[in-house]
Amino acid sequence: MEITRRGFVKLTGLGAASIALSQLGFDLGPAKAYAAGLKIKGAKEVISICPFCAVCCHFIAHVKDGKVINTEGDPGYPISEGALCAKGASMLPMINSDHRLLKPLYRAPYSDRWEEKSWDWMLTRLAQRMKDTRDNDFKRYNDKGETVNRVNSMFHLGSSQMDNEECAVVHQAMRALGIVHFDHQARI
Repeated sequence: MEITRRGFVKLTGLGAASIALSQLGFDLGPAKAYAAGLKIKGAKEVISICPFCAVCCHFIAHVKDGKVINTEGDPGYPISEGALCAKGASMLPMINSDHRLLKPLYRAPYSDRWEEKSWDWMLTRLAQRMKDTRDNDFKRYNDKGETVNRVNSMFHLGSSQMDNEECAVVHQAMRALGIVHFDHQARI
């Protein structure tokens, strides 16, 4: 498209006039609210929690036909008052991404491909591997003959989404397994 100098001047003048007129009291808020309402019309509103940090901001997800069509901050959440950081604001594309994994993938040792497995298979496999590791590497006594009851070959990293009570339970479970090496994501 080719634009002439005269056409450019006319468009510039029209733009300047539009900006000037917008300052004369035209409130576009109702039009914007109406347009936003059309986008989520008929959708179910679900409050969820942002998984990215320890603040755990609430966000509102609008679900229509089993698909999340919109996400926004929850103005009723007292900490963020509806504001979301850049990570929280990226929730919608993250939820609807074609790259998002919905089923566990397993790659056998020395294999070059991933296989889809069921959650039952994966959790059973993880539990068995943890038990085998603990059985093979459990150390009842240290070199001085002192009782230590530990496993040095496993590590646990906590989640910033857990509250204090959940952290205490996980901490006790790790200690019961003999795991002495663990840290927390919120501290790192």
